[in-house]
Amino acid sequence: MKKQRESFKSQWGFILACIGSSVGMGNIWMFSTRVSLYGGGAFLIPYIIFVILIGSTGVIGEMCFGRAARSGPIDAFGMAMERKGSRKSGELLGMIPVLGSMAMAIGYTVVMGWILKYTVGTLTGATLAPESVDEFGVQFGSMASAFGNNIWQVVVLILCMGILMFGVATGIEKANKIMMPIFFALFVGLGVYVLFQQGASDGYRYIFRVDKSALANPKTWIFALGQAFFSLSVAGNGTLIYGSYLSDEENIPASAGRVAFFDTLAAMLAALVIIPAMATTGAKLNQGGPGLLFIYLPNLMKSMPGGHVIAILFFVAVLLAGMTSLINLYEAPIATVQEKLKLGRVPACTLTGIVGIVISLLIQGIVSDWMDVLSIYICPLGAGLAGIMFFWVCGKKYVEEQVNKGREKAFTKWFYPVCKYLYVPICILVLILGIALGGIG
Repeated sequence: MKKQRESFKSQWGFILACIGSSVGMGNIWMFSTRVSLYGGGAFLIPYIIFVILIGSTGVIGEMCFGRAARSGPIDAFGMAMERKGSRKSGELLGMIPVLGSMAMAIGYTVVMGWILKYTVGTLTGATLAPESVDEFGVQFGSMASAFGNNIWQVVVLILCMGILMFGVATGIEKANKIMMPIFFALFVGLGVYVLFQQGASDGYRYIFRVDKSALANPKTWIFALGQAFFSLSVAGNGTLIYGSYLSDEENIPASAGRVAFFDTLAAMLAALVIIPAMATTGAKLNQGGPGLLFIYLPNLMKSMPGGHVIAILFFVAVLLAGMTSLINLYEAPIATVQEKLKLGRVPACTLTGIVGIVISLLIQGIVSDWMDVLSIYICPLGAGLAGIMFFWVCGKKYVEEQVNKGREKAFTKWFYPVCKYLYVPICILVLILGIALGGIG
């Protein structure tokens, strides 16, 4: 008798888990920068368009594909290709998003080690100890080097695997039910604080200005596409595997809409904190990525009234956002190990965790290049392959049957053609543009 598959126990548990997987570093250290660089509202317009497009196609598709297969990418792709008499080729292709998820999780482990160290450092005073932006840079550089942050990486992975060992309902669902509301509450609180700081109004005007020249710039649309694509976590792995834990009664299009909404809300909250905060000192936000999070913002917080408390709240919020994403990234390889090696939950987590910690310790000095390769090549490829398998291989009748499960009224008749002829080519376009421009995510 086949063992019953784990599942989410509530609709909002699933939604919060998906929100947790989407809300990550991109929402915090990249979205604000791109809003700043590409004309404020001029960037927000195409960004929202692409969020709506991808949220109503790719996100729904991956959730439905996972639920239909009741498994991860390997068996899902295998199931699709079995229709063409070649299950083995599908399973081999399914390895790409699984290995991509594992590799991304390993790189993210390094980043989360940095965040945990800085979060603890806000409590001890170490994070804000440097006296200048150059000293903050030196502090970060010594940490983000080969074997520069071993202990904190190990701790963060132990915490992550500890949650995952409890399974889907007791581990993933409960953790996200706790961490996601706290994350949003903290960022709302930070936003209110920044609102009352002198000079913050300049930041709000900067966010919501519409620079017509930026709107006409193709790069604004390209990077808005990249931001939306990667923020919504379409990669043929995490969203698909979460979908596999859903019951047939779940209204997936409605859930996907809520995920897209809250992911966008998280990004906007981050922008409404970071850009006005920078404006209070007259600084321009033109530095994204780790430099913003670990160098420029701590230097800014140090000079702000109540900066010590602000730093604590900010890094705790970032830690929560990062942990929920890390949990999602490790779930796909863990589920695969369970299915293919017939291991229990705890042994699968232990084995995956050992591989994760060994490799993450070894790549500390090259993690930036490691993540660039994954975001440029593997993530859009995984999303594209999942889209091809579900929309092109499985076919219209099957797709419409899956998307309408759990719904009282049939979903729009445009869903299938838009996914097949627009979303899948967009995945290929993201891959091509990423290669051409050195990354757009």
